[in-house]
Amino acid sequence: MFRSRDTRRAVIGQRSPAVSRRASVTNIESASPRSAQLRAEEPRSNTANRQSAEGSKHRSLQDLIDDVPSIVEHLFNDAVAPHARPNPERTPVPLEFSNWRDEQRSWRETAVLFDQSHHMPELFIQGPDARALLSRVAINSLDNLAPGRAKQLVGCNARGQLIGDCVLHDLGNERFELISGMPLLNWVHFLAESERLDVAIERDNNTADNPTGGRLQFRFGMDGPHAGDIFAEVVKGEAPDIPFFCTRRVEIAGCQVLALRHGMAGHKGVELSGPYEQRDVVRSAILHAGEKYGIRRGGSRTYFSASIESGWIGYPLPALYTGDDLADFRRWLPADGWEANFQMGGSYFSRDIEDYYLTAYDMGYGGIIKYDHDFIGREALSAIREEQPRAKVTLVWDDEDVSRILDSLMGTELPYKYLDRPVADYVLAQVDEVRSETGDRIGYSTHCCYSINERQQLSLAIVDRAFAEPGTRVTLIWGEADGGSRKSRVERHRQIEVRATVAPVPYAKAASAMKKAAIGKDRG
Repeated sequence: MFRSRDTRRAVIGQRSPAVSRRASVTNIESASPRSAQLRAEEPRSNTANRQSAEGSKHRSLQDLIDDVPSIVEHLFNDAVAPHARPNPERTPVPLEFSNWRDEQRSWRETAVLFDQSHHMPELFIQGPDARALLSRVAINSLDNLAPGRAKQLVGCNARGQLIGDCVLHDLGNERFELISGMPLLNWVHFLAESERLDVAIERDNNTADNPTGGRLQFRFGMDGPHAGDIFAEVVKGEAPDIPFFCTRRVEIAGCQVLALRHGMAGHKGVELSGPYEQRDVVRSAILHAGEKYGIRRGGSRTYFSASIESGWIGYPLPALYTGDDLADFRRWLPADGWEANFQMGGSYFSRDIEDYYLTAYDMGYGGIIKYDHDFIGREALSAIREEQPRAKVTLVWDDEDVSRILDSLMGTELPYKYLDRPVADYVLAQVDEVRSETGDRIGYSTHCCYSINERQQLSLAIVDRAFAEPGTRVTLIWGEADGGSRKSRVERHRQIEVRATVAPVPYAKAASAMKKAAIGKDRG
């Protein structure tokens, strides 16, 4: 029998009673569509006041889709990004502890400590049907998943299009922990509930959406060439040699901590988690041990720029807004939740939302797909297994064109779209048009950052495979059409063509070596 516990969860909006059998939850924030005259991203207090005065206009994501003229227009103009990357006020972690340049350098030269406790939602699932459900969702095999080994859980719809990914831990006793990736967490929750599986689910939302103002667990990420040295000094006794994406229980300053061998920079990075109440003790011990190694604390600005060197695209648009087979899922999702506010922006605009969907192969997950089990999307992915029409690449922006963007701030003409540093993304799902040298649209650019380590402006892109060869010259359109959208972080501006060169993913050599070794050890 399905059981759900939401005592620590602040889901925005209520489920449709026709689908959900859970108790209603408090509606603490509304993100219903704005009128054309209202700007998106109002302060939360304004949003809450308006919602209490007007009442909830929609009950589910499907109601919202049915009511708005275009879901693409809604996501481009009227959605409020729920994630801390475009909205850093949604995490208590400071933008910078020192400055983002030195903080970026630290993961290449010394060591950096990130506080990841606040921006990632989590889901715990336990029961006799839990593993079978997760295996049916996962494109990768869970046969070798056991306590002490983690997985990247990747889930698709029946057409092989990505719903999302997250980190998966087997905690033993038929209990599993899913970390980050809200659409995928919701997908797992919906399947468990709608199919009345014999599982219990507990949600622990990100801090901004959590009624407790805290979390069940802290989560720290440490990386850099001295991360291994610091880890060896701070743990009690001899530090375990942890293979990549495996876990071990350790003791730090008298606290029990789960250590996951993981990192973005290609070194012996670790992700450390434990009871939230012990976060200060553990953090202080790490910083004390790392002082002689030059450890730095990394702010949220630096943290969200880390994936550009490793090549991971976080939160691509989930492929759930279309398809009759997903209608019940959309009716289950609230009209003001993450999926209804998956804010989009950039120069790549299409009225067909499916043009933004990606497959697991597009995202570079081909190496972990295992066809040895039945999973959602298996047949569709198998059909494109050989051709794989698109590929993920790094785009290295032309220095001269980047300078032109920055210089436009000093002239008298309307400037080009502001290029923030280090993270230039201004929405959750950045989509900027990429063209061939002959002017044909060949894909879109996503996450965009400046790396002080590479001294280059970089972005991650999905392009037609014919243009994925390193060294290929392409053009990226930076800025939105018609002077910009209604998003409050989008000022009036001009578009500009930026020349770029295709490069491998990951771009950083150390991260590339780490990922190749991981695939070689069969993470799938």
